[in-house]
Amino acid sequence: MKKLLFLVFVFLTSTLAAQNGLPIGLTPQEVADIPAYTASRAAAAGGFVTPPTMPVRTMAEWEEIEYLVVTWTQYPTTVREIIRYAIEEAEVLVICSDSNTVLNSLNSAGIPTNRVHFVLSDFDTVWLRDYGANTVYKNEIDSVAFVDWIYNRPRPSDDTIPLRLSKILDYDLYSATVAPYDIVHTGGNFHIDGFGTAFSSELVLEENDFGGQFNTTVRDKVGVDSIMQQFMGITRNITMPTLPYDGIHHIDMHMRLLDEETLLVGEYPQGVADGPQIEANLQYILSNYNSVWGTPYRVVRIEMPPDGSNQYPDDGPWWDPGDYRTYTNNVFVNKTLLVPVYEERYDSTALRILEESLPGYKVVGINCNQIIQAGGALHCITRAIGAQQPLLIAHQRLRDTNDPVNDYTVDAWIRHTSGIASANLFYSTDTSQGFTAIPMTLTNAATDTWSADIPAQPYGTRIHYHIQALSNSGKMQVRPMPAPQGNWEFDVLQPVAIDDELAMGIAMNAVYPNPAGAITCIPVQADREFEGKLSLFNVMGQEIKVVTQGAFPAGASNHFFFANELAAGSYLLVLEGEGIRDVQRVMVK
Repeated sequence: MKKLLFLVFVFLTSTLAAQNGLPIGLTPQEVADIPAYTASRAAAAGGFVTPPTMPVRTMAEWEEIEYLVVTWTQYPTTVREIIRYAIEEAEVLVICSDSNTVLNSLNSAGIPTNRVHFVLSDFDTVWLRDYGANTVYKNEIDSVAFVDWIYNRPRPSDDTIPLRLSKILDYDLYSATVAPYDIVHTGGNFHIDGFGTAFSSELVLEENDFGGQFNTTVRDKVGVDSIMQQFMGITRNITMPTLPYDGIHHIDMHMRLLDEETLLVGEYPQGVADGPQIEANLQYILSNYNSVWGTPYRVVRIEMPPDGSNQYPDDGPWWDPGDYRTYTNNVFVNKTLLVPVYEERYDSTALRILEESLPGYKVVGINCNQIIQAGGALHCITRAIGAQQPLLIAHQRLRDTNDPVNDYTVDAWIRHTSGIASANLFYSTDTSQGFTAIPMTLTNAATDTWSADIPAQPYGTRIHYHIQALSNSGKMQVRPMPAPQGNWEFDVLQPVAIDDELAMGIAMNAVYPNPAGAITCIPVQADREFEGKLSLFNVMGQEIKVVTQGAFPAGASNHFFFANELAAGSYLLVLEGEGIRDVQRVMVK
């Protein structure tokens, strides 16, 4: 790799003048430009246009990074603040047309520039997340490579950035842009757990199907999944319906992964804007998919606040709806999380939620009141490049327990291309007194699993712990990354008696979203397991779909139908069984 010290890399094509005013969405002129752009897109491909010949793993965003990349054009104040905090954790590459302009701005703001490097290049927009390259690792933990997709905007200068960065850093580039391996996708609509699971909205399916404007090959979901597997190692590509009020349909505007098993999900007040469809999508995920550990996803909910006029995206006239304010559009930069902020009365709660969810991380708010009006925030304008040959530590954190007798086993996947020399588990019941180190042993060589036991503790104890590993090449890594300042925690709790006399009955809770247009969730609550049937009837009283039939579990369960498969109109949901009949009306739009 060509190590950057203070690199000014110049690529001059016809001009260095960027079109600074382009929005995250399409302008009318760009709509007219789509056919010519689509026809010429393959000619712009660089690097390899066939899939990698070795297995690859797409990096999760919370993994160690070497560079954070930004483009200096629109919203320079926001970009400047990103640089201010990013240089504490990583090198920063600034794509720009004039390095002196950037230097003057950084110097005037008191921002050191010793870790800032400039890439002088043509570009069209600030929206680097969507047109930048994805970091993948060859053979899971070996060298970095880039993967590029067809960008769903006719912006040829933006299209050149992945190839240019690959040449600067001397990384291989794999371009999924030429038939028969082409795919249309955008970085804002892509979150990955680092172990083969990806989340996207169904925009990726729409843009690769017959209705797509940028695709040269028509693909159904099977075809999309095949390309994602071949180029990026994605073995499970989870897609969800697009949202009514999110005009760009990028998942980073309302959801992201905080770790391998934790979903951060934006939450509106009940019935507001995209809230019902977000909730239906979430419940569909929780009901049908588990984390890489084989256990249900954890959910952290965070507010989607109104804008300065107290409007939500479904308020106001169609040409001037409320801003799509979001806290999920945040960015990991090693031990720092950069978060968009808007107003203190909402921001303080959001930042507290993130600090509690990510102990030890430096959580920094950056004002995004200007950029959010264009439909994007911090995640939309940044790209991370992973560290070469990472020391990968993956662990499913221990949960609260009622067991004060048996030791608590900690298992972790620990991998490095040179092999692991040693690993240690550090635990404490009082961090002011320091941590106790326990050597971990390789308990499963086939899966690179290392294990150690935390001694059993009495009721009322809170246990803090982290993992440290050393590779044969001498690289050291900890997880969580901020350890020992930040640790995983769990409590040894006294068992709580259950009141057996509580009776919930059997009933449907309110269906959502209603009106429905895509995945629609029907919550059922039962005080006992029962045999029943949940059906959908039209206004003529004809049963048109059996949603669920057979055994319903005790407690809460969610059931789903796809409203987009039905004609618009009014329908009845009927739950029958064990002497009950519960009816609810749902509108399909």
